[in-house]
Parts: sequence; C-alpha cells; structure tokens
Amino acid sequence: MLVGQTRLELLQPLSPESPVGRFLERRGEGLHHLAFHVDNVAEKLGNLSDRGIELIDREPREGLSGTIAFIHPRSVHGILTELVQTP
Repeated sequence: MLVGQTRLELLQPLSPESPVGRFLERRGEGLHHLAFHVDNVAEKLGNLSDRGIELIDREPREGLSGTIAFIHPRSVHGILTELVQTP
C-alpha cells in the first residue's frame, strides 16, 4: 500500500523456514523492519560504517524495490533498518 511518501508492506511467510517465517517464530507478530529511501545506498553505507554503525550488508545488493542494504538492529535500538535506492 502506498500512502503519499509512505509505503506499508504486509508480509506473510511462504513457509515456516523462510526468513519471515523464522522471524515470526522467534519474535511473534509485529514490526519486521523500517525502510528509508536514500539517493545513494553505497555512500550511506560508507558514512554509517565510518561512524561505527554495525551493518548486515557491507555492499548494496538488489532487492524487490531497487538497490538495498540492511543496518543491524543492534545499532538501531533493536529495529532492523533497510536503506533503499529506487531506480
């Protein structure tokens, strides 16, 4: 669902062994992650790394919405955070 500049994605696991299925098993229902649109994922990753932020992805990769990278929840008060660069 897209509302102005906000998009809400409702996820359902394809199987209990999928990433979303394992997340639900460990943590239960609720917020999975926040995503922020950025102009340049690679540049933002470098900036965050320079500041000591723990990253899951050290290099950008292709995702469903464009180029993405994840920041580790330990560095963002327990919230999995995604950076998204759309084409």
